[in-house]
Amino acid sequence: MSVLRSKDTDTLPKLMLRNARERADEPALREKNLGIWRTYSWAQYLEETRAFALGLKALGFARGEKLTVVGDNRPRLYFAQIAAQALGGYSVPVYQDSIASELVYVLNHAEVSVVVAEDQEQVDKILSLRERLPKLRWLIYDDPRGMGAYRKHDFIRSFAEVQEAGRAADAAMFAAEAAKGSADDLAMIAYTSGTTGNPKGVMLSHRNMISVAESFAAAEGVRIGDNWLSYLPMAWVGDTTFTVGVGLVVPIVGNCPENPETVQRDLRELGPDALLAPPRIWENMLTTMQVKSGDATPLKRWVYERFRGLAERVELARSEGRPVPFMDRLGYALGTFFVYGPVRDQLGLRNARTCYTGGAPLGPDNFRFFRSFGVNLKQVYGATEASALIAVQPDAEANPNTVGRTLPGVAVRVAEGGEVQVSGDNIFKGYFKQDDVTRDTLTDDGWLRTGDAGFVDKQGHVVIIDRAKDVGKLADGTPFAPQFVENKLKFSPFIREVVAFGDQRPFVAAMIAIDISTVGNWAEKRGLAYTSFMDLSRKPEVARLAIEEVAKANRGLPDAARVRRLLLLNKELDADDAEMTRTRKVRRRFVAEKYAAVIDAFYGGKSSVDVTLEITFEDGRKSTITQTIAIHDVPAADASGRQAA
Repeated sequence: MSVLRSKDTDTLPKLMLRNARERADEPALREKNLGIWRTYSWAQYLEETRAFALGLKALGFARGEKLTVVGDNRPRLYFAQIAAQALGGYSVPVYQDSIASELVYVLNHAEVSVVVAEDQEQVDKILSLRERLPKLRWLIYDDPRGMGAYRKHDFIRSFAEVQEAGRAADAAMFAAEAAKGSADDLAMIAYTSGTTGNPKGVMLSHRNMISVAESFAAAEGVRIGDNWLSYLPMAWVGDTTFTVGVGLVVPIVGNCPENPETVQRDLRELGPDALLAPPRIWENMLTTMQVKSGDATPLKRWVYERFRGLAERVELARSEGRPVPFMDRLGYALGTFFVYGPVRDQLGLRNARTCYTGGAPLGPDNFRFFRSFGVNLKQVYGATEASALIAVQPDAEANPNTVGRTLPGVAVRVAEGGEVQVSGDNIFKGYFKQDDVTRDTLTDDGWLRTGDAGFVDKQGHVVIIDRAKDVGKLADGTPFAPQFVENKLKFSPFIREVVAFGDQRPFVAAMIAIDISTVGNWAEKRGLAYTSFMDLSRKPEVARLAIEEVAKANRGLPDAARVRRLLLLNKELDADDAEMTRTRKVRRRFVAEKYAAVIDAFYGGKSSVDVTLEITFEDGRKSTITQTIAIHDVPAADASGRQAA
């Protein structure tokens, strides 16, 4: 039965109360601190949340107010959000690495009155903006280390102080406040990544969050007590959907790693039942395996490559519905013991029944690599405006070319012009204080315009081609989808980011940011000295490496989509410089304007271009760098597919 059919479980705080009643001693959240995992039971989850909520109420927090959390994934930051919602308020999580201008915009636009910060670093960031945040009344911190001198600020409180005040209040008041909530009340305002300008505040109700969690759990067979790693930014709606939504509905156990630097180690130690990761993390995992293979002894490298090739053949046969030859099945069984199993263990995926990639497309080569090694990796598709999830691939139908079937209760249609549109209880209530933009995003009959170009295939799977605004044509009329080209190039361990150009142009060209770790390792093995990313990217040897890697990728691309010219960027694409969003999506319009001189040089036949870059520091200071950067031609492949001399 849907939890939305009962008024006792139609909001997130009410679900938390249900879990505390029915599963008081079962684990709800874990946090790793100083190398030790601490477990919060559902009874403790309730006690911590209730104390903080009543403490907030004592500070004057009222219905309709907004509370922001900023920091890494911490149980207390989750408790704070549920506490605000129980009082009739909304949570507004923000990215912990946001620069000053981004924080000021979101906190003022959302009219946030309370900020709960993880530690001194985040408190300092908010304090530096204090005069620019007229609505902010209280700044509350979780980690007390280094906070002794901050007592002089009368608007700063520790989390423990707020809870202490709450424990002195009547506990029954919390249940009474939570009971006032209903399914269509706002639960959170999730700000979009802002690929086309300032982020928009997506208003999500309890109905939105609970319905998508129910649908996902039903489609995927999520089990009570499953362990998930809660490490993705709390400001990303995907983390809220899984750690909070699915966490309360099923319920599952969220596990917060010690810090971002220990995620891989903590992942291996935990061995979760499922893992959600954006393409960048899967690409990093693949790069790590490729580097380790390259560093291995000749015998180990030979064994790895032989079994990798076998795994790819087996996976391709399975995906195409062809029978796998007996000798390949036998070899794969041996490979599971010698290679595939140890690799999954190294990645922390030994217990994972299912793994998911979403947020942006993952290249087919990367996708098949993990599938071939026995990782049940599947694509999910969603949008902030759809409470994070729209479609997911069934286990037996995982395919790098689709994003799966829509979740139960979610409908999809393809409008004239190819735009994918969605309807269901997961569709948002509108953009905060932007009614005109809301009207543009929803159709007259209430369907969400996703902005993605795609179609539904014969199996009923949704296929996303690219962002509708990014799909174009080459000068000869050949369709051009930049993400398709970019994902092919990013299979190389030496390439971190790519921005491809070609719309209304005679050929495809690309700006490439090298992977400093793998290229640096490659350079050191060859005695190639360098001092910085900028220095390394300017080396002629690195340029030749990049050309070779692009030429390899070109062999798997249609002739018209092959990259003909490239430039190696002298810096990484950075969210602080507005080139990417906090979720690592390229802000194409901004990049095209910022690097207009490069695009002109690509298609003007120039061999170099002067690039002036503005660097933005975390505190908002800016610096400029002007350099002459070489542009390189990529030799065409001969008839056999090899690079021409």
